Amino acid sequence: MISIYDTLARKLSQIESSGSQVTVYCCGPTVYRDAHVGNLRTFLLADLIHRALIQQGAQVNFIQNITDVGHMSEDVQGEDKILQQAHLEKRDPFEIARAYEAEFHKDLQRLNILPASAYPRASETINLMQHYISKLIDGGFAYATTAGSVYFDSQSFESYGAISGNRLNSLKPGHRYEFNDEGDKRFHADWALWKAAGSRTEMIWDSPWGLGFPGWHIECTAMSLSLLGNRIDIHVGGIDLRFPHHENERAQSNSIINSEAVGMWVHGEHLLFEGRKMSKSSGNVVLLQDVIDRGLDPLALRLCLLENRYRAQMDLTWAALEAANSTLRRWRTSMGAWGSETLAKADAAVATAIKKDLDTPRAILRLRAIEKDVKIQPHDKRAIFLHADQVLGLELIRAIINKPISPGQELLLSQRATARELKNWSQSDLLRDELLAQGILISDGPTGQSWSWT
Repeated sequence: MISIYDTLARKLSQIESSGSQVTVYCCGPTVYRDAHVGNLRTFLLADLIHRALIQQGAQVNFIQNITDVGHMSEDVQGEDKILQQAHLEKRDPFEIARAYEAEFHKDLQRLNILPASAYPRASETINLMQHYISKLIDGGFAYATTAGSVYFDSQSFESYGAISGNRLNSLKPGHRYEFNDEGDKRFHADWALWKAAGSRTEMIWDSPWGLGFPGWHIECTAMSLSLLGNRIDIHVGGIDLRFPHHENERAQSNSIINSEAVGMWVHGEHLLFEGRKMSKSSGNVVLLQDVIDRGLDPLALRLCLLENRYRAQMDLTWAALEAANSTLRRWRTSMGAWGSETLAKADAAVATAIKKDLDTPRAILRLRAIEKDVKIQPHDKRAIFLHADQVLGLELIRAIINKPISPGQELLLSQRATARELKNWSQSDLLRDELLAQGILISDGPTGQSWSWT
C-alpha cells in the first residue's frame, strides 16, 4: 500500500479506498491568468498520486474543478479575480475564463499530467451549490440574512481548525480571501456561502435568496460530494489552501453528510524561484512557457520538481532546470542504447521510495545509481527505468532526434552566439525564436548555448 502524509492526522497514513475506486479531488485553477510553476507543482503532486495508484492496479476517479466564478483577490478587495482581469483586458469575463482554462489544459499536457475523470466548472454547477447551501440552512449550519446573503455559522462546527491548527476565538476579522462588506453576518469568522449581488451586474445568478453569486468554499464541497459519492479518499491542494479554504470546505462537507467527508488531506509545499516567493510585484512569476522559451523541454520542469520532496519548500533555479534538461536528454539517449524491449520491471528500492510518501528524490537517486552500475545488464536498466517512468512520467522512451543542421541554421546559431556575447538580448531572442520555428531548441548555460531538435 501507498502511505502519504495526512495533514489532518499529522502523520503518514495508508491510502484506503471506501469502495471499488479510489476517489481523488484536487483543487483546480482560478482561470483568470496562466498557472505559474508553483501552481503546477500542486497539480503534479496530484498526478503523482494518480499514477502511483494506477501502477498499483487501482481504479481512480479523479476530479479537478475549474473555478470560473472568481473569488476575492489578494490584491483588490471587493472585486473577484476574473472580473478584475476582464476589466483589465476589456473582454467578457467568461471569454477570459475559457481562454485561460484552455491554457491550463495545454500546460497539463506539456507536463504529461494524466487527465482527470472530469473538470467541472463552477459556473455550470450553480444550482448544485444552491442545493447544498439549502441543506446547510435546513440543518442549522448556515443562515440567510435580510440583505440576501447566506453565511456558514462557524460556531456550529465543533472541530473547526483541525486541519490548520487555527481556532475560532483567535481568528481576526477580515481575512484577505473573504469579502469586505459583510456587516450582516453574526460572527466575524463566518464565511459567505452566497453573496447578494449588490451593485454587481456581471456573473450573477438568481437564487432562493435573490440575485447573487456563490462563495469560494462551497464550490469544492458541492463538486466533490456530488461527483465522488459523499466520500473523498484523497483531497489534494497547495499548502496555501489549508486555511481558510480547506478548513471551511471540511466544515461544510462534514456538516452536510454528518460524517468525515475526506479520508486524507494532502498538501504540497510552497515553491520559491531563485530564493524569492513568486509574485507579480517582484516580477519573478515563471510560467511553463518561459521554460519552453529558454529552449528547455517542459518535462525538465517535471524532473526538477520530482527531485524535491513534495511537502518541503523548494527553491527552483534556472541552473537546476538546465541540469534537469541535460539529464533528460542523457536518459533518453541511454534508453535507446539499452535496447528496444517494452518489458517493465520494478526495482525494489524505487518502488519502496514511491510507496513511502512519494519519495521521488530517493527514487531518482536510485535510478542514477542503476544508470552507472556496470553490473546491471542494459536490458534490465531499460526495464527498470520503464517501470519507474510509469509514475515519474518523464517520457523516457521518447527518441532523441539526431539529424544534421543546414548551413543556414549553423549561421543562425553563430549569429545568436555573437548577439549574446555582445549582450544584444533582443537580437538573441529573435534568432532563438527563428531557430525554434525551424525545430531547433536553444539552451543557454554557463558554458554558452547548446541546441537540440524538438
